[in-house]
Amino acid sequence: MQAAMNTPSPLHDNTAHLPTAQGSTPAATQAFAHYQIIRRNGAVVPFEPQKIAVAMMKAFLAVHGTQGAASASVREVVDTLTQNVARALMRSRPGGGTFHIEDVQDQVELGLMRGGHHEIARAYVLYRERRTQERARQSEQQSPAAPAPLLHVLDRGERVALDLNRLQSLIESACVNLGADVKADPIVAETMRNLYDGVPMDEVYKASILAARTLIEKDPDYTYATARLLLHTIVREVIGRDVAQADMGQAYLDYFPQFIHKGVENDLLDERLQQYDLQRLGAALKADRDLKFDYLGLQTLYDRYFLHVKKTRIELPQAFFMRVAMGLALNEVDREARAIEFYEVLSSFDFMSSTPTLFNSGTLRSQLSSCYLTTVPDDLDGIYESIKENALLSKFAGGLGNDWTRVRALGSHIKGTNGESQGVVPFLKVVNDTAVAVNQGGKRKGAVCTYLETWHLDIEEFLELRKNTGDDRRRTHDMNTANWIPDLFMRRVMEKGTWTLFSPSNVPDLHDLFGADFEKAYVAYEEKAARGEIKPTKTVQATDMWRKMLTMLFETGHPWITFKDACNVRSPQQHAGVVHSSNLCTEITLNTSDTETAVCNLGSVNLLQHIKDGQIDHDKLKRTITVAMRMLDNVIDINYYAVKKARDSNLRHRPVGLGVMAFQDSLYELRIPYASQQAVEFADKSMEAICYYAYWASTELARERGKYSSYKGSLWDRGILPFDTLDMLADARGGYVEVDRSSTLDWDALRKKIAQDGMRNSNCVAIAPTATISNIIGVDASIEPSFGNLSVKSNLSGEFTVINGGLVRDLKRLGLWDDVMIMDLKHFKGSLHPIDRVPADIKALYSTAFEVEPQWLVEAASRRQKWIDQAQSLNIYMAGASGKKLDDTYKLAWIRGLKTTYYLRTQSATHVEMSTVNTRQLNAVSSGSDGGAAMSAAPAKAQPSAMDAAAAAAAAQAAAIPATDIKFCAIDDPGCEACQ
Repeated sequence: MQAAMNTPSPLHDNTAHLPTAQGSTPAATQAFAHYQIIRRNGAVVPFEPQKIAVAMMKAFLAVHGTQGAASASVREVVDTLTQNVARALMRSRPGGGTFHIEDVQDQVELGLMRGGHHEIARAYVLYRERRTQERARQSEQQSPAAPAPLLHVLDRGERVALDLNRLQSLIESACVNLGADVKADPIVAETMRNLYDGVPMDEVYKASILAARTLIEKDPDYTYATARLLLHTIVREVIGRDVAQADMGQAYLDYFPQFIHKGVENDLLDERLQQYDLQRLGAALKADRDLKFDYLGLQTLYDRYFLHVKKTRIELPQAFFMRVAMGLALNEVDREARAIEFYEVLSSFDFMSSTPTLFNSGTLRSQLSSCYLTTVPDDLDGIYESIKENALLSKFAGGLGNDWTRVRALGSHIKGTNGESQGVVPFLKVVNDTAVAVNQGGKRKGAVCTYLETWHLDIEEFLELRKNTGDDRRRTHDMNTANWIPDLFMRRVMEKGTWTLFSPSNVPDLHDLFGADFEKAYVAYEEKAARGEIKPTKTVQATDMWRKMLTMLFETGHPWITFKDACNVRSPQQHAGVVHSSNLCTEITLNTSDTETAVCNLGSVNLLQHIKDGQIDHDKLKRTITVAMRMLDNVIDINYYAVKKARDSNLRHRPVGLGVMAFQDSLYELRIPYASQQAVEFADKSMEAICYYAYWASTELARERGKYSSYKGSLWDRGILPFDTLDMLADARGGYVEVDRSSTLDWDALRKKIAQDGMRNSNCVAIAPTATISNIIGVDASIEPSFGNLSVKSNLSGEFTVINGGLVRDLKRLGLWDDVMIMDLKHFKGSLHPIDRVPADIKALYSTAFEVEPQWLVEAASRRQKWIDQAQSLNIYMAGASGKKLDDTYKLAWIRGLKTTYYLRTQSATHVEMSTVNTRQLNAVSSGSDGGAAMSAAPAKAQPSAMDAAAAAAAAQAAAIPATDIKFCAIDDPGCEACQ
């Protein structure tokens, strides 16, 4: 994914010039101006990172002596560690704030352990313990303590005494109905510890949020208490005063019309929104749904989605959902009724539109679609016109998928100049740099994926585009790549045959051919090449080419493996063109040509919300999908198109991409392990239902609004449904299709309905990654297995503890949830499997991504793919990857009829960071030079009374264990199509 790096980008990194052990730079001094330290006596002093450097140098001196610690290398180590600690602290409070001295020392301890300086860390831990005990003895010897000094706060410019009762009441209200284990007292205590006399009132509320979030790992329901405290600050910012939750219904009713008018006045909202009955819509807002958010979800909306005027938010959560709904209902006859209907499915978390739609619906720039697919011609004008089109789409839109197969290969003759072509790669370097340069006004780096067919003579160099070695002028470090593989090549691999590479300028028709037609033409060209009638060409062993594909995929994560014939033979629109590539995330499979740029808009059903009494709630699922498909169809007419070819194509074919998320959460609810035949069967039945109701909804829309204009001659028109095309694929391949054909719903009734009313949309279903929208509603993304049972997601808003709530509830029921279990989960990288006291059935149910064998992912995806008219973003997770395992997995994907695969994630490639045991401190992002290096597990910091040398040594040993292997997408990049 495009946003998968955990380190801060230079654009946003205000710690680029941190101090060295010798002192601060002017830039660092300015960066630290908004940060302060609370000392143990309550005094507030400026944050001076050079003091951290001095303290660490003393620690090195204490262990290694004067000579050992005086070397230049030690000073460099101390400088690096100081920068890491300062960066971590600042990222935990991006907007400035105060740190308690203990927070700083926690980070120093963590930094030493992460850096591998275990002996120094051990000495530092023991020193802190001795000092804690000394302070405790001194406190016992002193006379009874005087009452705590009265704290004053600055509230709207006025210095007043802190109202402790009011603060206590606020925090208690945030914990209401969250269970007996979610208590206000520890939040209050931690909040008070971080206050000082004269603190601004806004900082008091921020301190309460930070205090609550440190407890999330103790009990996942603290995430809702944290979200409610955040909601309180959002309401203060938007409405300008405190509002009790019981009064929010009336507050919404009063505020909503003002919000719409203010948005229009500030050129943020479409003036047509003022034509709605705003009182009716305001009365439909359900304030209690604000309490459904967890902390990560609400913080994500606040930071990236809510409208603001001069950085002050003007949008509240339910107003946000209604604004999106109004934007999607603009062309409806009864706009208010439809807006309320759309609002209901969004605010209830039953369905969520994709990020571009959430960003821009109802605004002056209604760019609501997620992904665009183009094909590049083989002439200079066409090539640079395509690059320009990339730039325009990247400026205004989502992710791009480019087909470059037509561009002639290196060494091919150029008739106009009587010279030789430099091939595809130099142009791809320009595409890469364009994607970086055109970044939506600084909102995100442009995102593009380039596809190339396996017979292209430049394929071997294409495979190496993402390598970190070789000529950098022939490398594309920022661009994704994907193999577009014909079935004939896979058959040659299976049968150990040869494979011939051509320049497309000599075999131009291969680009548009698939199935038996492709094979006939390709074999004829091979015969000509053998006779020397076509040059240049190259013949290789198919297995050698396949091996290189998998090797590069393992080493660089690219190019992805996608299958041309499965995408085309099973395409409902094969009568109207050819699918030449997929998109940025490999779930869209639409036709492209010189006159058509394919467009798709996305949204996903929350499957967990449609599980009832241990089974799929078909009635509710049908209702949700009926509304969702109407919303997606409306996008096509409302959408802003940056290029005419995109508009023409989208209005002609009207494709949409309804997806799914919370598949893993649904398995938890049903008590089904991901690695099981039951999970495969559930994937089959759930996707059958989603597709059935999506296709039914589209034919209902066709009856109301008319068929899409290119319907005549489509597979729909011919009575051929997506699962019927499996037989077509098997015929085209001559076998090699082994897919379960069972079904449970009345597809003949749907077939008759389509024959009568037609279809409104050429394509209806595609499973996108849903990285950000699943965060918003608090479920696991897409069809993904769980990354880890306890981890931290890091982004520019700070660090977010992510803990498996279902697991915690099960462990509580078994009497196994305690501090030791938390430490064990961290020590074992979020995995239950090495923890002996956890029952086997719980281990199986809560297996993490790398504990699920990849064949289970493929088998479940195969069952989904038989129903889907487009494709699915399928990440492959592989622990202990080997050549044989890669070979077996991707051959199985082909035989099981998959159209595409997405990232290969191996355990040695990427890592997710774990949370520390100390409830006051969350890990910060590594600042290692590799930008995505393996993170170490956090140290195990016991309570002071229990810490001794042995514990310190154990903590240091735990710190050396690599963490779970996933880089999460950064939440600050929701514009990336991968975050839909």
